[in-house]
Amino acid sequence: MTFPDALPDTPPVTSIARADTHRLIPSKYSQDSVLARLAGGDDALLADLFDLDGATNERLLADGGRLPGIGPHELIFGVPHASIVNAAFTHAHPSGSRFNGPDRGAWYAAYDRATSVAEVAFHRAVDYAEIGVWDDQVTYDDYLSDVAADLHDVRTGAWADCLDPASYVAAQGLAERLLESGALGVVYPSVRDAGGTCVALFRPALVTHVRRGATLRFSWNGSPVPIVEVVGG
Repeated sequence: MTFPDALPDTPPVTSIARADTHRLIPSKYSQDSVLARLAGGDDALLADLFDLDGATNERLLADGGRLPGIGPHELIFGVPHASIVNAAFTHAHPSGSRFNGPDRGAWYAAYDRATSVAEVAFHRAVDYAEIGVWDDQVTYDDYLSDVAADLHDVRTGAWADCLDPASYVAAQGLAERLLESGALGVVYPSVRDAGGTCVALFRPALVTHVRRGATLRFSWNGSPVPIVEVVGG
């Protein structure tokens, strides 16, 4: 079912209901945060600690002295893997990603694990190409979650500029407008895996039923294309 646009010149809104979406996260991050351990299960204390961390952690401060792009009132607490979900929003890449800027992250996930593998392999290849070294092993944990939300749909040719394989400029501009309007997120075709579908969720509360699945090992042995093996889970 498709709904009217929330704003002029924005993609239409489609109701998405998809179980078992996939997000690959480096295994070194697959543990409760230090803040969660300090709180000892006290959600109110954890919220206060996140608030304090947000006031002092440079990764949560925007350039030019602006406030962080997301506050503790939007984060989630008391559910499995809450710290993993929160980290996706509070620790954005310094340059942003396709549908978010550097101030505030988003939860990216794919309908199929193969699409997540392709996305990870591409971005790792960019990093290795910069240093000219293709010799590494990294393990990732597959976090599954369910999506049930009305998302802006860019799976048509009208929004091709947001799917530029070499630039995030148009996509980030659209995402900024959507976020300011109260949008929940975006559904879009994978740029790195033909036929794959991805979502970018703008609100932590939309990431539901999170559980850890398989562990995958990516091995680069002199080639930009990694060998990917399931090694656990």
